[in-house]
Amino acid sequence: MLRQTAYHAGSFKQAVNPPPVHSGGSRGAIEFMGAPVPFARNAGIYEEGDPAEYLYKVIEGTVCTSKLLADGRRQIGGFYLPGDVFGLEPGEEHAYSAEAISDAKVLVIKRSALIALAGRDHDVARQLWTLTGRELRRVQDHILLLIKSAQERVAAFLLEMAERVSSGDAVDLPMSRQDIADYLGLTIETVSRTLSQLEHRAAIELPSSRHIVLRNRSALRRLNA
Repeated sequence: MLRQTAYHAGSFKQAVNPPPVHSGGSRGAIEFMGAPVPFARNAGIYEEGDPAEYLYKVIEGTVCTSKLLADGRRQIGGFYLPGDVFGLEPGEEHAYSAEAISDAKVLVIKRSALIALAGRDHDVARQLWTLTGRELRRVQDHILLLIKSAQERVAAFLLEMAERVSSGDAVDLPMSRQDIADYLGLTIETVSRTLSQLEHRAAIELPSSRHIVLRNRSALRRLNA
């Protein structure tokens, strides 16, 4: 269940009972079916094991999905930025928890209504297939990332975030170093030490903990190769 009071206040009624989408109007139909819901920083959106009744699209802010391991460690499954869709599940329950790691606004879409519409509208079905394939590719890339060395993981992460949140060489990370460590399967000390090593090699510059300048993308790409 969603952990934000606003979600239960009736603001998502349109998502539960979406208006019909007529032929020729399916472009953006997924967005048309949703209702925007605000979430404060650190607010839970859903928890592992909750019924997967909704899909979600980030409008503003950043969301992460995570799972608590048996030894108490947290593994972050993914970071979702504006335009990204999360909550796609093969089963009836969420395999990960989701929370806003900054103030965020999320479009909430009733899963059953979307699946029903996809059964009638080929364009919507194609959109849903594309979203599912994109999420599968992201999961595959993350699995490959976790078998690399610490420098390779950090370099790959910086290049990925530069593509997703920046149009230049300066990257303002919306997540903390602990979040990065939990995503890369490293300790926060290893992440900090690796960033310092990359700065010493003139591959990056660290004006602050969350503001990073990529000074030598070629060096980072060689590490990521």
